[in-house]
Amino acid sequence: MQSELTRYEQYINGEFRSGRGTFVADVLNPSTGLPIGTLPHASEADVKEAVDAAAQAFPSWKNVGVLERSNLLRTIASNIRARRPEISVAIATELGKPIVEARKEVEVAAEMFDWAAEEARRAYGRIIPSRTLGGFQYAQVEPIGPVAAFAGWNAPAITPSRKISGALAAGCTIVIKPSEETPGVALGIVRAAADAGLPAGVLSVVFGDPAAIADQLLAAPEIRMVSFTGATSVGKQIGEKAARTMKRATLELGGHAPVIVCDDVDVAKVAKAAALTKFRNSGQVCTSPTRFYVQEGIYENFLKAFSSVAAELRVGNSMDECVQMGPVKNKRRREAVERLIDDARSQGVAVVSGGTRPHEGGFFLSPTVLRDFRDECLAANEEPFGPLAMFRPFDSIDNAISMANRLPFGLASYAFTRDVARARDLSDGIDSGVVCINEWQASLPETPFGGVKDSGLGSEGGIEGLREFQRTKCVRNGTIL
Repeated sequence: MQSELTRYEQYINGEFRSGRGTFVADVLNPSTGLPIGTLPHASEADVKEAVDAAAQAFPSWKNVGVLERSNLLRTIASNIRARRPEISVAIATELGKPIVEARKEVEVAAEMFDWAAEEARRAYGRIIPSRTLGGFQYAQVEPIGPVAAFAGWNAPAITPSRKISGALAAGCTIVIKPSEETPGVALGIVRAAADAGLPAGVLSVVFGDPAAIADQLLAAPEIRMVSFTGATSVGKQIGEKAARTMKRATLELGGHAPVIVCDDVDVAKVAKAAALTKFRNSGQVCTSPTRFYVQEGIYENFLKAFSSVAAELRVGNSMDECVQMGPVKNKRRREAVERLIDDARSQGVAVVSGGTRPHEGGFFLSPTVLRDFRDECLAANEEPFGPLAMFRPFDSIDNAISMANRLPFGLASYAFTRDVARARDLSDGIDSGVVCINEWQASLPETPFGGVKDSGLGSEGGIEGLREFQRTKCVRNGTIL
């Protein structure tokens, strides 16, 4: 059995190699609960070598012409598309995302590099009128330096691709630690970059003890920026440690996305789309719609339509082409969601559908719908990060906005109405980094994505995301001589 398992590698200074650490972890298939590979962890020496390589490669990489960098990024995008079959299978077997959805994720990952290739050519500074005749002054945009990045398991192709492409486009080198639970996906992206001819040291990938690697990277003076995607509690620690050495920190943290549905919508159409979006990737999406506030006049009909779609979703092995929802990632995640469901039940909240384990083996949990949830419920305060949706009616737009803003999170929010004035009130009133009006896609390569309050600092994606990897230098030339 052991000989059949994949043995994953690190990628350091242009070489794929086994980690020199003493610990080896199993990588599990959540559809079966069985191991599919082993992951040797990086040693402290491995991480140091990756940092040293990034520091040594930075001076030459930042001076590579923007057209050459752009062309290389395009080649990486093309290579990712060529590797779509194998990367898609890695997503499905390591994460549990249905294979049909996995293929879409690979395409979005490639789009991250395509967009970065274009924007790499647009790092504009500005000329500032001089106060003295014959003098000149300008603001010059430069790469910030070597970057340390951390990516979670729930979007194992998109998140690393967004960080890597942004850093490379800006002229930065990068050391990234993707999730140890989905290593094959990240390595597929890295192989696409290596095959494109990316110089050694510009990109390194290490896996291992997350806390130990984070501490080592954050303490390294060569690292000038940290980009982190993950839990709010961990992100706050990352931000605090980054501040000690004056590193810039871009933090994309947790959410608890509210959805406001007004009484002028097409109930059946919006409810169906809402359910399909909610249970995409088994609800393991930081922007996943979770708290549904539905106007009183349509509340019962909307809840019924949503629950009907949820109950009919095909749940099963992620490699099945007909499956619409796979398992949650691991045993811990399933137990965490079940704890929220049990707590809601204990407080008298009705479970309209789901809340069960539909299959033996693997980490399956059926799509679950709660009605008339209470603010005191754990599920109303902790991000479920699983296949759990909760509903409550509202009577006025002001009341709905107040409920949407109740929590200290503000990553993504959604609102649905045909009324232009209502839409303006909702977009202005909801306190969130992203507000989607009559739209479910909260993040695209070309748009800024980031949270407010406990949901993070800074942006990823769009022009704003690229600027996170850059610094501004003011140059003034006078007339003294």
